[in-house]
Amino acid sequence: MTSIPPAADIVDALVPLPAGDPTHAVRHRRDKVVAATQGSDDAIFDPALAGPSLAERLLAAQLVARLAGATALQAHYRGRLLALPWLSAAQAAALDDPAPRLSGADARLQAILRFTRTLAERPVEGDKAALQRLPAAGLSTPEVIALAQLIAYVSFQLRMIAGLQAIAALGDDSGAAPAIDAPQQAFVHPAHLARPGEPVRVNGYTSETLDWKAWLPVLELEQATPQQLAVLDASHPKARSSDYYLLLVHQPRILEQRSIVFNAIMYAPGGLSRAERELASAVVSRVNGCVYCASVHAQRFEQLARRNDVIRQLFAEPRGAGTSARERAIVQASIDLTLDPAQFGAAQLQPLRAAGLSPLELLDLVHAVAIFAWANRLMLNLGEPVVPAL
Repeated sequence: MTSIPPAADIVDALVPLPAGDPTHAVRHRRDKVVAATQGSDDAIFDPALAGPSLAERLLAAQLVARLAGATALQAHYRGRLLALPWLSAAQAAALDDPAPRLSGADARLQAILRFTRTLAERPVEGDKAALQRLPAAGLSTPEVIALAQLIAYVSFQLRMIAGLQAIAALGDDSGAAPAIDAPQQAFVHPAHLARPGEPVRVNGYTSETLDWKAWLPVLELEQATPQQLAVLDASHPKARSSDYYLLLVHQPRILEQRSIVFNAIMYAPGGLSRAERELASAVVSRVNGCVYCASVHAQRFEQLARRNDVIRQLFAEPRGAGTSARERAIVQASIDLTLDPAQFGAAQLQPLRAAGLSPLELLDLVHAVAIFAWANRLMLNLGEPVVPAL
């Protein structure tokens, strides 16, 4: 399989979704997600990026795809890698062996691939010690951020492709009664929503508000460029005081595109309700073991749905959680796409269709699950949650 030229829409090409296909039409109703997904790819794999070399980035990307069983995406990154003018012997060895035996001189590449494997397969194990092996191997903080964003992005990308393939395989639903979107309330950014009542605390998970502390140096605002300040302000109302954003803005172009993707997925009008998107986000975070993300999105679900019964179930045991057939279908599909995207197909979407989800709602669910494959890997592997002092 040949690789897709970087200028093309890679997701459309790899699903594949030709123009005129019903799933192509549904996907492009979320045009901001489409554009910023490709924008993220362009930023992360820009040859001029001041980060790991393009060969190192493509090796990490094809390893993420290989470990997930995403064969078309793996072939795509392999093709882009082989199109480079040259590869070192160590890089060539790593292309065909996900655990190559590298010499001491290749400690940098060994550290990159080790970190990649951990984030791709077991993100909850990406602790401070795992992260700090990268600076020890010679990677600067901006290089580490570029690598972490890349691994998380490809984890998102492969789940988006798997979900779109499943939607396409499910087929046209034109004979079913059209789903009617719930009335849309005026948009309020989650940073300004009222806080819920008593927090849920089960199995080490909580819906209370947590802080987050970075394990690498964050950007000092007085040293920020105008571009970095603009990206911070566009990303989140409180980004200038957040370790998370002040760390990610070491790579401002990548953060800019990632923030557009996130906001377009979580807050677009119509389609899946905002509460159900928050529920799916909380499910993925619970499955991946991300205490911080689970707390944020459990709280937001309660703010929007005005109840927390399903959150208590989810924190206790994700499988089977849900207070209705629709909720249970959303929870289970979120688990399936998170844990095994290579086996995700039309069968995993059938309960959602039976529960009345429209094609656009299915797409919104796939997007919510995929974006938290990205978000969890950043939160888990670049810092840690902090319980604020009372």
